[in-house]
Amino acid sequence: MVDTYLILAKASSVKRHLNRVVEKGNTDLETFLADIDRQESILFNLQMAVQNCIDIAAHIISEDGLGVPGSNNEMFYLLEENGYLSSKVTEKMVKAVGFRNLIVHEYGKVELRQVFEIAKKDTKDLHEYIMALFMKLGIN
Repeated sequence: MVDTYLILAKASSVKRHLNRVVEKGNTDLETFLADIDRQESILFNLQMAVQNCIDIAAHIISEDGLGVPGSNNEMFYLLEENGYLSSKVTEKMVKAVGFRNLIVHEYGKVELRQVFEIAKKDTKDLHEYIMALFMKLGIN
């Protein structure tokens, strides 16, 4: 059985990390590119927000017996196949996981202009994911 308290705690962590991204991203591109502390804060908080989303997916899949995913991306496809996510949200999460992997495994290849754009525009994708799960699980 899915642990609602665990889901809420992880969702709260996602929100906290995304709030930090928005706070640190509330600047212009020039300032962002010149401030390594700001860059690292945003990268860390994006990484942690996505990781918490992965953790939520893993918990639901495990507790509901939805299968054994071969990768983090596959978790989101399993959620989609079982009515938790739309294909649109699934694709956004697959992209988020890809970006997280880039941060974690190939830090030197991260394009800072892309990070700035993600901080400005794409944090809503993770909120959309959380809301879709809340709706499916009946969490208010």
